[in-house]
Amino acid sequence: MKNPRNQIPFLVFTIFVSSLCFSSSTSDNEFSSAVADGKVLELVDSNFDSAIASFDFLLVDFYAPWCGHCKRLSPELDAAAPVLAKLEKPIAIAKVNADKYTRLARKYEIDGFPTMMIFMHGVPVEYHGPRKAELLVRFLKKFVAPDVTLLESDSAISNFIEMAGANFPIFVGFGLNDSVVSELAIKYKKRAWFSVAKDFSEDAMITYDFDKVPALVSMHQSYDERSVFYGPFEGDFLEDYIKQSMLPLTMPINYETLKLLKDDERKVVLTILEDESNEKSVQLIKLLRAAASANRDLVFGYVGLKQWEDFADTFGVSKKTKLPKMIVWDREEEYLTVVGSENLEEEDQGTQITRFLEGYREGRTEKKSISGPSIMGFINSLISIKSVYLLVFIVAVIMLIQTINKQDDQDEVPHRSQANPNVDQGSSSASVSENKPVYRPEDKED
Repeated sequence: MKNPRNQIPFLVFTIFVSSLCFSSSTSDNEFSSAVADGKVLELVDSNFDSAIASFDFLLVDFYAPWCGHCKRLSPELDAAAPVLAKLEKPIAIAKVNADKYTRLARKYEIDGFPTMMIFMHGVPVEYHGPRKAELLVRFLKKFVAPDVTLLESDSAISNFIEMAGANFPIFVGFGLNDSVVSELAIKYKKRAWFSVAKDFSEDAMITYDFDKVPALVSMHQSYDERSVFYGPFEGDFLEDYIKQSMLPLTMPINYETLKLLKDDERKVVLTILEDESNEKSVQLIKLLRAAASANRDLVFGYVGLKQWEDFADTFGVSKKTKLPKMIVWDREEEYLTVVGSENLEEEDQGTQITRFLEGYREGRTEKKSISGPSIMGFINSLISIKSVYLLVFIVAVIMLIQTINKQDDQDEVPHRSQANPNVDQGSSSASVSENKPVYRPEDKED
């Protein structure tokens, strides 16, 4: 007969494991119940990993209580949570006070507030979509949609495009087998919608501007752009077209589009305008779009001096510069000007754009260095959490020093002037000022 004492460690171990399983099960049930009720989960260090493991899709808002943007985002998440919870593949929403739970902030490299990440089967992807509840829901539906949606009629095609919205490029295959695009649809699922129309009318061919099949139509609804690919559909040809079509033919350069450029290897034909919204600029952008369709190995972008003066300034452009100006930017530290085609005159700009591109391809260029950060520099210039703390600390120190100096000036001015009249009274405060971080317009507000 076994000694009962020898079984005690085993019993203790069994009870311990059972308690852990029960605790985990209870936690999972609590999460599921809260999400089913349409609530936003409040996560902490101790239950974060358990929450990630409990849901296939979980949107997490890393926030700080003092952040104004976070306060405005919170009710939008509250409104979106019950809608997302009722999807066929539910998406849960949670939030973490990253200002308090700094271990989680460091682990996920949170460098500004609010930062949102969607965890898909435990894998985090930073969320850069809209923050209004209705648009946020539409955006997130992308992540739980089929890899390739099969469309059986003209109305199904139009409904799919309307549902997809304007946040992602849309690819619709006409006369294509879904197996042709399925592998690439899985690869680029996070960046685009993919579908195949199995049945459609001649009216659809007119609507989507293609005249034969098979055809793959790409759309950028926010830019009202559409292009058609007729093949070949094997080898790298199809993937090259999809990669190039992830961006519109011409795109305004701003913070959001710079993030998109980070994933593209092509050089950027950048046109700098006075004001991208005036009528002359609108007409020029149409000409750039036509040039872009014939030069898909390049990205065509434009920026208005009025819209983003600091960015234009990195290419030596100021209010005194003759505009429009065209350059080719490598997205890093250097750019090229084309000799004889530095600026565009008002007349026959289409011919001038062609001449610029010919000069670039023939090597009639001059290499220059930008005067500011590279594309990664602009993206990474967002102020970090540590910088916030450092800035607050330095400001407090400066205020304290100024207060002490002011008090000393009031109490000791006669003694100082007699003892050493040559002392530079501003040297101490100047040294402090030189060490103070400079806040730039491109930094985050919070």
